[in-house]
Amino acid sequence: MNFCRSLIIVCSILPLSILAQLDSTTLSIQKTYFSLSDALQQPDSVYKLNISKKKIKTWPNEIYKFKNLQVLNISKNDLTTLPDSIYLLNNLQVLIASNNKLTAIPANIGALKGLTHINFNRNLIVTIPVEIGNLQALEVLEMWDNELDTIPDEIKNLGNLRILELRGILFSEDDQRYIKKLVPHAHVYFSPWCACANKF
Repeated sequence: MNFCRSLIIVCSILPLSILAQLDSTTLSIQKTYFSLSDALQQPDSVYKLNISKKKIKTWPNEIYKFKNLQVLNISKNDLTTLPDSIYLLNNLQVLIASNNKLTAIPANIGALKGLTHINFNRNLIVTIPVEIGNLQALEVLEMWDNELDTIPDEIKNLGNLRILELRGILFSEDDQRYIKKLVPHAHVYFSPWCACANKF
């Protein structure tokens, strides 16, 4: 009885964002919405939204109406920026924004503590914000084929990271060794180092 009473108290003080996140099995059976118009018909029922290949150029603010959103696929569009207000998607677990024209990652992404998977493959991103180190639940970080020349040391704080995808980026052999030391528990994928760039 005392245990049940304590559990109720703990649940009452936990942030709603933590309580609202679904486990992977429950999340996998949720409906995926493929258009904003359909999703807006039942905003509280939207857990997964796939609006890839829609020729989107600016971030749709309608996304913030989906308070339970946990998987967002906004890949293969024409986005050049993500908004600082992305932190409002506080239940997000998976963010797929590959194949856009992004040049930066907003620092406020570090507030999305429930993120487990981020995919920024094939963009034009120059730097990763140090706030990435706040994402303790992150398991997969995909940055393949971007314009990075360094990785923040704060990535060492990602204790649950399993996969770090960095292929298609020219890191020197020394850089590759250093990055691997930052996340010794993760599989880090690089393209083979080529010294040809130093010949010119």
